[in-house]
Amino acid sequence: MHFNGVCFRLHDGAIAKEQVVESLKALLAHWRRPLLILWDSLPAHRSKLVRNYVASTAGRIKLHFLPGYAPDLNPVEFLWAWLKRHALANYCPDTFAELRHTARGKLKSAQQRSMIIAACWKQAELF
Repeated sequence: MHFNGVCFRLHDGAIAKEQVVESLKALLAHWRRPLLILWDSLPAHRSKLVRNYVASTAGRIKLHFLPGYAPDLNPVEFLWAWLKRHALANYCPDTFAELRHTARGKLKSAQQRSMIIAACWKQAELF
């Protein structure tokens, strides 16, 4: 199996439904092909606003939700673990802005390293 197309956005604080729709719009504009989105059960992901937006895409976005309280099935949890335990291990930024900048750079690096992404999927045992 080939792994590509991993995208991320960093936000300060909790993610709101409006930010979820913004992200979906950006994904459609970037990829320009049908998307399968694998999500946890965050209330913003299941909101009426998000459901209405997905319905308006005429099938270009399909959503699949992981079971509730199942972080062991979520490949993103393993990506965050890699970021914290390896990419940012022993890193002590002076500010949140510095942390955000460095974390973004490390995540962009992971996007280019399909072995890291494949390992996250394997760890989640979803394929």
